[in-house]
Amino acid sequence: MKKSTVWKSYRFPLILLCSIVLGCIAGALLGNKAGVLAPLGDIFVNAMFTVVVPMVFISIASAVGNMSNMKRLGKILGSTLVTFIVTGIIAGIIMIAAVKLFPPVLTPFEVAAEEVGEPKTVGELIVSFLTVSDFPLLFSRSNMLPLIVASIIFGFGVSICGGPECAVGKLLNNLSDIIMKVVSILMYYAPIGLFAFFASLIGEFGPTLIGNFGRAMLLYYPLCVLYFFIAFPLYARFAGGKGAAKKLFQHILKPAVTSLGTCSSIATIPANMEAAEEIGIPRDVSDIVLPLGATMHMDGSVFSAILKISFLFGFFGMPFDGIGTYVTALMIAIFSGIAMSGVAGGGFVGEMVIVSLFFPEQMGIAFPVIATIGALVDPPATCINASGDTVASMIVARFVEGKDWFQKKQAERAEKAGA
Repeated sequence: MKKSTVWKSYRFPLILLCSIVLGCIAGALLGNKAGVLAPLGDIFVNAMFTVVVPMVFISIASAVGNMSNMKRLGKILGSTLVTFIVTGIIAGIIMIAAVKLFPPVLTPFEVAAEEVGEPKTVGELIVSFLTVSDFPLLFSRSNMLPLIVASIIFGFGVSICGGPECAVGKLLNNLSDIIMKVVSILMYYAPIGLFAFFASLIGEFGPTLIGNFGRAMLLYYPLCVLYFFIAFPLYARFAGGKGAAKKLFQHILKPAVTSLGTCSSIATIPANMEAAEEIGIPRDVSDIVLPLGATMHMDGSVFSAILKISFLFGFFGMPFDGIGTYVTALMIAIFSGIAMSGVAGGGFVGEMVIVSLFFPEQMGIAFPVIATIGALVDPPATCINASGDTVASMIVARFVEGKDWFQKKQAERAEKAGA
């Protein structure tokens, strides 16, 4: 590969990485004073949140509405669900093994008991995951799962009325191209936004990172790095064969650093869309898998859920062992991962599920403890969550297109380049 090609592939991600490093340095030097930079970071995060809601609706409705082969759509959705569950189980098993080998050392510290609201019932959770009480609420980033459901149903309506041949189908295709251009424009501000975000983050949480929760962080952060650089290439190799892992890492850095800066899988969808296109993932696959993955594919959140559960078990002097405990923790971790819903700094619903099921009598203490852990692990957890969506799209592409899909795509591009 030519140096110019390498620089072209990695230039912008490297700029983003440098902005993050400089932001961390500024935060460490300025301390709490770095909070004055927070508005610059908030502008970037808010801009991404503003564009992502119409993007999710347009991309899913367009993919479903313009798909003439309903059998293919069913195959994509089925493969997506299986991929999300299997990778979530693998992540959970890895973290269970990790906390057994390196259990968090829980130094006693004072935690103020806080008033915690009544947890939602299972029925209420199902209703809130799938529907909203009023139409305008669909277009809130806090209701991404209902928006996805509505987008799929709307897409079916477009398909029934003619799909790509009808006026709405053509409009959705055009809007999809336009929204991607808007995303490209917004990303020019990303270096400034990420610098400011990390400066304020380190300025606020710096002392905490090396305090009472230090050992838990020493377990979680390296594990996320290992998962990123070991599990992701293995998944990519399985998905696309030879060369797929290399191609993945040529384009996954932008989603990774975007997710680190925004702490949101949803806000990373635009960067993931660009990466998926560069890798060669079929458009109808990425248009469906990536928005779904932003709310349902949460390997990093499964990691953090297992860590929180084991942390609380030790905190309250309870042994974290036994097949029953592991299976229950794994199920709750996957469920709480879905409950994250891709919102920046999210996870409170998942944390509520954990404390209400495992520690109902100690909710006033348990909730603020794991909420603190959640805040500290949010950036790497979101990075694994969001970056993993692109990897999941590659796996789904294998199931839908066949095991040689990646090689065929590369050969097709090489032929076009040589023409």
